[in-house]
This record gives sequence, structure tokens and C-alpha cells, in this order.
Amino acid sequence: MKIRSIQLDNFKRFTSLRIEDIGDDVKLVLLIGSNGSGKSSVFDAFEFVNSSIQDGIGTRMNEEYCVKNPEKKFSAALTINDGSILRAPDIELFRRNGQKIFYGRTSFRQIPRLKRTTLGEQKFDIIKDSDRPKYFIDRDERFENDLEKITADFLNAVYESNDTRDQIVARYIGPINAALSNIFGNSNSTSLRLTKIIPPLDGKTAQVIFKKGVSEIHYDYLSAGEKEVFNILINLLSRSSLYQDSIYFLDEIDLHLNTALQYALLKEITENWIPNNCQLWVASHSLGFIDYAHDNEQAAIVDFDDLDFDSPQVLTPLSKEKLSVYDVAIPKATISKILKGYKLVVVENKNDEHYNLALGEDHYLFLPANNNREVFLTIKNDKEKLGLRDKDYLRPDEVESIQAAFPDLKILSFYAFENYLYHPDNIEELQLPGFDKAAYTKAIVEQKNEKMLSIVGEIGTSRSHYIEFKEGIKNNGNIEPIIDALKSDLLADFYQYFNVKKYFIKTYLKTFNIPIASLVSTTWFRNNILSILK
Repeated sequence: MKIRSIQLDNFKRFTSLRIEDIGDDVKLVLLIGSNGSGKSSVFDAFEFVNSSIQDGIGTRMNEEYCVKNPEKKFSAALTINDGSILRAPDIELFRRNGQKIFYGRTSFRQIPRLKRTTLGEQKFDIIKDSDRPKYFIDRDERFENDLEKITADFLNAVYESNDTRDQIVARYIGPINAALSNIFGNSNSTSLRLTKIIPPLDGKTAQVIFKKGVSEIHYDYLSAGEKEVFNILINLLSRSSLYQDSIYFLDEIDLHLNTALQYALLKEITENWIPNNCQLWVASHSLGFIDYAHDNEQAAIVDFDDLDFDSPQVLTPLSKEKLSVYDVAIPKATISKILKGYKLVVVENKNDEHYNLALGEDHYLFLPANNNREVFLTIKNDKEKLGLRDKDYLRPDEVESIQAAFPDLKILSFYAFENYLYHPDNIEELQLPGFDKAAYTKAIVEQKNEKMLSIVGEIGTSRSHYIEFKEGIKNNGNIEPIIDALKSDLLADFYQYFNVKKYFIKTYLKTFNIPIASLVSTTWFRNNILSILK
């Protein structure tokens, strides 16, 4: 189940709010905006509809809390992907069939320390979600219920199934540890691994034990961010099986997390914990969440910032092509301050992270583009940026003409970025034990000759797609100089046109297992790229 559009009239702070054009393929909807901009009020609408569906289960939301103007009618209407409209409180059909449409968590959910000393202290029906909070401003107390449910399921599996201990641990502990690894990584300084869950017994609180590096740590002594992540994962593990065709809505799950962890957490939940036929709605103003939603093709970003909700508003997902999607997390004034003195360079094939690693201290900041066309169009429309594109199959005279016409477009001296990484001079600088530069160069020459027919066959087709030839640079079709260079066995001649990424099998280098971070850290790599940019 997925939401296509929302209409809220006289609801909370909204006179009339419509959110529309949410595609049926959208799995994540990220609501962004500054504090108090109205994001959580949308989740109040979800919970109002939810409490209307589950009438008699838990406590129904008070209508006085929802209405903006008591003298006017209010409503919350959600159109879902099968065309049905859920209009609270008139949704008898869904109430009758008992369908679980919504599952939400408020932003007030973290428990700093475990308190229960016996099982069953709180009576709740997890199937009916009877322990959910009444309003989205209330504290969500479900965490210890989730732990109790996981513990009960684990013990039932031990005594009532034929599964081995390892199989049971893999079922209940394995998903948590896989997620913790994806989010926190595997280094000794940051890794977190769940090793033990013992229920509250004999007047003692539950023993939830983690391993961090070589140390064992009780839940109570985790950082706030670590508790936040574990809280969410345990909750989804205990309850998500009940919501397999539903709308999940989670408020501010980025609390206490740095930018990298924000990105990793939202990625993990969206891709591995929410079923594909469900939809996740998240409210945040955090950079990591915005960055993940920007990168995910199945995500939509809806901006609530700086809007007058006393007037009718119609919102649609933001265009991800514009960097303004980041404005709510990083104001333009802050960006200007951070980037003062830096030159922005757009590079193709999303190699920006590697260039930034190599030249970040040289006051260049590299930005990603998908291909040379995108690089060209960016610098054509934005005179504040440089572009850096691969040489591909451009003759020297064509490179000269392009740079004369478009001085902000810089062109590599070799076919592509990878040619610099795997150039014999670059590898040589690493001083790898056993590396033979002559033998390695010979391997490159041999592979070039083996692939010659394929290389020559693609030159004309590749050149026909270069955008510069459609922007005033003449293409006379003469590829003989390129072919002559490729026929040569001198590295200085052919390497500029040899597609290392496509045609070079790095058999010789496999024994050295060199990471890209090392390949871009050399003085040779840095100096060669700097000479082009300057």
C-alpha cells in the first residue's frame, strides 16, 4: 500500500494542505522543513485516520486536538495506490475488514535505561498495537514491550521448535547485527554487535549486552545515538511482520546521529526493513536523510519550510536536480562560509569522492555528474564552476578547440579517470614489494593489442555522442590520428586513447589488492590532475 496524495482541511495548523504527485513507485517520502513547520502534523493525520480505523483499540485521538477552527468542519483524506480514499472518520470499509494500514512511531521514544524487573509488567496486545501513544506529542513507551516480545519469541523457538540454537540466534539476533554492521561499520572504534538478550528475572532488569571492540557493554551504557538505532531495529523486528501492506511513519529517527549515520540508518531501514509494497514516511531536517533521499530513485522529498499554512497550500515532491533540496539542512549562508576559497569542479561518472580525497586540501571541491554531457551543461549554465571531463576519443586539436571555446571545461590528458589510477608511474610510486614496472607495462600493451579491433570499432560511435560537437566544435570525422596512436606499442602514444576501465583486465595487479584510496593518494596522481585544473 502506498499513498498517492493527501488532503487535510482545517486540520491542526493547516487551513488546506494538499500533497500530490507521489508516484506509485515511491517507497520513501521524506518531509523536510525547519522545526515547527508542520511535518509532524501530517503524522498526526495518519494517526487520526489510524485511530478511526482501529476504533475501540487503544485510545482514539480526540477530535478537538485535530481541528484548527472549531466552527468549521475538518477532515483528513488520503488517496492510496489502488484509488481508494481513506477519509477520517468515515472509513467503515477498512474498519470492517481489519486491515492494518498504518504503523507509526513518535519522536519521543528513547528509553535511557531499562526499568522492568519482571515480565508482563505492562499489559498490551502487540497484534492490535494497543500500546501505541494517543498523540504524536506523547512519549512512545513500546521499546521494552518490543524487547519482551522478541524474548518471548526466542524462548518459544528454543522450547517448541526443532531448530538448532544457531538457527534461532540467526533468526532473531542475525538481522539486528547485520543492520548494526551496515550502519556503524566494522572497525573496532565504531562497530556494535548484539551478543545477549536475557529477560528481566528475579527483580533484575533485562540483560541486553553488546560487544564494542573487545568490550562488553550493557544497553544502559550505550550512547544516545546507539540506543536510537537499536530501539528502531528492535521495534521493526518485533512488529513489521504484522504490517506487510502498510504505511510506516517514523518521526525524527535521526536524533543523536551524525550525518554519516543518518544516511546509513535511513538506507538500512528503507532498503532492508520496509517491505517493497509498503511506504515509509519520515520527517526530518537532517542532512544525512536529505542526502539519502536525494540519491534514492524511489524516494520523494516534500518541503514544508517557510510556508504560510493559514492559506491553502499544494505541495509536490522537489526536483532533485536542484541543490536547493539541501537548503533546510545547510543554509546558503553556511554553505558560502564553508566553501569560501574553494573552486567547485564537476566531474563525470560520480568520481567526486576520489578526487576530493586526492585534492581536497588544494581548495578544490569536486561535485558528481553522471556523464560528460552533464558536466558540459553544468559549466555552460553555471559560470562559477569548472568542469572536468574524460578525454575519451578526442584528438589534441579538438581538445584545444573545445578549451578555447569553453575555458571552464577542463579535459583529462588520458582516456579516463581510471587511466591515471592504473598508470605504471602511479603504481610505481606506491613501492609495492614485487612490483615490476616493465612487466606491468608489457601486460598493458598486450591487452591493448588483443582488444584492438573492438577499440577501433567503437571510436566512431563514441564520438558521435560528444555534446561539444553539437555546440559549435567541428567534427570532421578524421579518426586516423587516434588509430595510429593505438597501433603504437609506446605507452606515451596509445595510452591516451586506451579505455582502461573497459579493456584492461588487471590480472597483474590482483596479488597486490590496491584500494582506490591508495591509488589517488600519490603525488603523481595529484600533480597530474592539478596541472590540468590550473
